Amino acid sequence: MTPSPGGRRLATVTIPAPDLHPEPFLSHADGEPRGFWARRNRWVAHRGVAAEIRCQGLRSADRFEEVRELALELAREPILPSGAARAPEVRLYGGFSFRADHADEGAWSAFPSALFHVPRFELEGRASGDAWLRARALVGPDDAGSVLTRLRRDAEALRAELAATSDRSVRPQSGITGRPRATERAAWESAVDEALSAIREDRVTKAVLARTLDVELDGELDPAVVLAHLWDANRGSHVFLFEPEPGNALLGAAPETVATLRDGVFHATAVAGSIRRGDSAAEQADLAARLLASKKDRAEQRIALDDMVARLETVAHQIRTDSEPHVLTLPRIQHLETTIRASVPVGTGVLDLLRLLHPTPAVCGLPRDAALSFLGEEEPFQRGWYAGPVGWFDAEGNGVFAPALRTAVAVGHTWRLFAGAGIVEGSVPALEWEETAIKFEPILRALSAAGVALEPEAPRALDPVGYGRSGVSSDDEGSPVNETERL
Repeated sequence: MTPSPGGRRLATVTIPAPDLHPEPFLSHADGEPRGFWARRNRWVAHRGVAAEIRCQGLRSADRFEEVRELALELAREPILPSGAARAPEVRLYGGFSFRADHADEGAWSAFPSALFHVPRFELEGRASGDAWLRARALVGPDDAGSVLTRLRRDAEALRAELAATSDRSVRPQSGITGRPRATERAAWESAVDEALSAIREDRVTKAVLARTLDVELDGELDPAVVLAHLWDANRGSHVFLFEPEPGNALLGAAPETVATLRDGVFHATAVAGSIRRGDSAAEQADLAARLLASKKDRAEQRIALDDMVARLETVAHQIRTDSEPHVLTLPRIQHLETTIRASVPVGTGVLDLLRLLHPTPAVCGLPRDAALSFLGEEEPFQRGWYAGPVGWFDAEGNGVFAPALRTAVAVGHTWRLFAGAGIVEGSVPALEWEETAIKFEPILRALSAAGVALEPEAPRALDPVGYGRSGVSSDDEGSPVNETERL
């Protein structure tokens, strides 16, 4: 847990910056921690750290409450400009691991159970073209008088430096080869059969089984370059990058939100069921109609919706949902989606809602504890932050969190991609494999657009005991390697 700021206070200065854009802002971060969060043409990019909240392991019974209390302490008694009537909004960016008992090791060494940053610099933009640059610092009582002047000077200097960078384009990095290594197909399909057996035995009604695809690069690749292409191709998704340490980055394009809260109004989407998009408008419409008519996919999506509504009913009121699901069409895949809206009482914040909702049936399964236990037995890797809630919140309880889906964690030259499929009665292992293959495509296409020449995919040889049974696979020389240490 991050220690108390010890009497230090946050100061913020905001200046207009309509001439700035996120690409050079991130690419010129010079090794600072950085992040990016966007949907369609609304976005925010940040770099540097003015303050940090970190939960290492399971140090309290409730990590969501722990983070909330530390955020309130950080936001207490901010330094205000002369004549200001209210304090500027302070957002904390980051997320939570999928499991509360997560171990920050291996691929996830830079990602503890919970980690949030108050950025040193924050650039926010909208579809209108407006943008604002904020500079922040956490200072002691002796510096309170001069800090606002210094922050304004820093913000103006950064704006001038970035405005001089007239070229916004993100050029592909040439000469990099990527070697994909996938989960062995037969072993993964066997795990799907295990999930179907658990369903028939009434141990679970749904299990969201994930698999990985490792891409080994033979050169350096800036995650911000991949992010730019990911955002460009997935404007309808929640696109994110969080890089708490240089060379350790999480990025993805999630199709849904776990929780959005603004001034007591809750919004989320229940997304489940999948089918490919097709190569023409006519094929897309035909596939969408097939998805809407699919009893299996409708049942899977209804499981996610009903569980979210039941959990919300314990704190929220005026819960409203669409009468029927509609089709969410993304660049390579289509899903069934239902919008959920509700009102929450004063004092209930977005972290309180995350505590209730995470992990949803869309990323875990049902019943929750039984599904978590099943995944712990079957998946031969650490999920880390994959499928955990990532996003931002403020001290007033507002915030936006999406599950970390269509995701990769990049550590040096190794990029590990994750994709999952919801296994319910009627699932076909071969079709679930193809679904996860489609879900790898947003990151794979962004890597390709960033200049990576991807070789044909090679399967990973797993231990004969089977997918998830031992958590051990073999490296290229045949010696056993624990999956959590592979990256």
